[in-house]
Amino acid sequence: MKLSENFSLKELTKSQTAVRKGINNEPGTAEIENLIHLAESVLQPVRDHFGKAVMISSGYRSPELCEAIGSSTKSQHAKGEAADFEIGGVDNKELATWISKNTTFDQLILEFYNEGDPNSGWVHCSAVKGEPRKQVLRASKVGGRTKYEQILLS
Repeated sequence: MKLSENFSLKELTKSQTAVRKGINNEPGTAEIENLIHLAESVLQPVRDHFGKAVMISSGYRSPELCEAIGSSTKSQHAKGEAADFEIGGVDNKELATWISKNTTFDQLILEFYNEGDPNSGWVHCSAVKGEPRKQVLRASKVGGRTKYEQILLS
């Protein structure tokens, strides 16, 4: 099933952990509608602008898969509203900056990015059908724990 011109349901539900552990990672109708909204409002505009394949490392996660990887079942991934991704050859900070200025996102997180290392980390982005928060954060490890801080991208 196509979610947008360049994105399929298969790539946004693919999970090696789900396959390995025999977890059903099939979204319901509401989650599929949210994935279509995410693809149309964030992922497809990113693909169109950069002209390169967007590599999705995590999209939809069923509640059981969320538990298996230590994530919250209340995660936007479990609602089909979020994806983690990057683009080969594009600095993740540049990618996040473009998204922040050109899409209608809900939450944008530059995850585990190291300044000066364009291939470090990845981008987490969500989209909601209601009023978006337009929240921009940076995630980093501090003392073995993940710390989130608000940032401005320019």
